Amino acid sequence: MQTLAADTHPEAEHVLVELLRGASAARKVAMVLSANRTARALALTGLRERYPGDSPARLHRRLADLWLGPELAAKAYGPLLPR
Repeated sequence: MQTLAADTHPEAEHVLVELLRGASAARKVAMVLSANRTARALALTGLRERYPGDSPARLHRRLADLWLGPELAAKAYGPLLPR
C-alpha cells in the first residue's frame, strides 16, 4: 500500500487518517488554526533573521507580502516603503 508521505509507514498513516476522520469539526478547525499560527510564527522568525533592523510593523508588512502576495498586500496595507 502506498502512503501519502514517502517517509510514513502505512500503518502509521492509517492510524492518523482514522484519528482525523473521528475528530469533530471543532477539533479539525482548531488543528488548522494551530498550524496557521505556527506557520506565521516561523515566517516571522525567518523575516527577523533576514531583516534584523526592521521594526515589528515593517516585519508584519513583509509577512503580508509572503502571505497574500505583494500585489494584494499592497492593496490591503499600502506599499512596502523603502527604509
